[in-house]
Amino acid sequence: VSNPKAAAKQGLQKMKRLVDLGVSQAVLPPHDRPAVRVLRSLGFAGTDEEVLRRAGAQEPRVLAACASASGMWAANAATVCPSSDSSDGTVHFTPANLHTHFHRQLETSMTARILQTIFHAPTSFTHHDPLPSTDLFGDEGAANHTRLCAHYGDKGMQLFVFGRRVLEPSSPRPARFPARQTFEASLALCRLHGLDERRVVFAQQRPSAIDAGAFHNDVVAVGNQHVFVFHQDAFLEAQSLVEALRDRSETELELIEVCADEISIDEAISSYLFNSQLVTLPQGEMALVVPAEVRESARAFDCLERVVERSASIVRVEVVDVRQSMRNGGGPACLRLRVVLTEEEFCHLSGSVVLDDRLFHTLDAWIERHYRDRLVPRELCDPRLLDESRAALDELTQILGLGSLYDFQRDPSWPAAGAGNP
Repeated sequence: VSNPKAAAKQGLQKMKRLVDLGVSQAVLPPHDRPAVRVLRSLGFAGTDEEVLRRAGAQEPRVLAACASASGMWAANAATVCPSSDSSDGTVHFTPANLHTHFHRQLETSMTARILQTIFHAPTSFTHHDPLPSTDLFGDEGAANHTRLCAHYGDKGMQLFVFGRRVLEPSSPRPARFPARQTFEASLALCRLHGLDERRVVFAQQRPSAIDAGAFHNDVVAVGNQHVFVFHQDAFLEAQSLVEALRDRSETELELIEVCADEISIDEAISSYLFNSQLVTLPQGEMALVVPAEVRESARAFDCLERVVERSASIVRVEVVDVRQSMRNGGGPACLRLRVVLTEEEFCHLSGSVVLDDRLFHTLDAWIERHYRDRLVPRELCDPRLLDESRAALDELTQILGLGSLYDFQRDPSWPAAGAGNP
């Protein structure tokens, strides 16, 4: 049993907390679910109602996958390179192909459309197609990518973390869970974004960390500007990584390694201590935004306090309730995608997606009107749920000023067809 209304409100409230701290936040609208178009491509025919009922009766797990709300985890949406780092001086976006899991692969095309709609000015933004959806180029987006710099507008150093080298079969790899990000994908992203190889570092996740549940690097490491905090067992060759970061950085880095005797890798993953947002406040100091589960774990909270004591930059801890996300494996860092923009690029954003008090209250009321507070699997084939969702999304695109973003809005049979066109 899930609570969609609580999930949406918790994500929105976390955004509002960050805005109140002085950190800009922008809204990525949700995807249209259940994905009826995908169900049709799998052989379920008829009206939308018939498609849902047939899928629910014949393949309920496929229907559940096509109804997944995993697109909310924006850290997997794309990899973004700021204009200060790219060779052509534009901001580069590459949507993640999320090749490893069917329900996540479904996100890619819609994520690309959303990013292209919001970041639309071709003189400022460059959009790439997702990498080929094969084992060789498995790409999970910003959850495995960290940018380190002195100030956001400076040239930065980009750290790409991967789980395996596909073209080197003898290289270390996990035994229990798939390594979702490949070295070959990370290398391709560097080429696409025109990065200076002298400002790029590659690091491999420790296979045992992946098998313990660290499917993305943001579960065991967090970074922002010149600060990078990581678990001792996060990387295959941690000391070599530290040396490479210090060697290639033009600013003094604050590298904080958390030892296994402070908190085990299993405890770090279960509490999502590292799956936190590390943000810079207007005065220049940093805040760490952690899930409530960290405060509820004495060992994790003690470890957090020691990290703050060792850091010259982190001065504040913000505890947020994102339990609905955490129940499905996503902490605060999973709900973010960091996009560094100049003031001019910021002015080129399309629509009204930047969160302020007005938009917060408008979205909060929108959630209250449209979201169910209880949802069980058998209701996924209820056509009323599809109608409710589409009515909500149609209103949302008008609130955000994004036009006819969804396929159903472009269908002549949709009641409001054409009403949201830009």
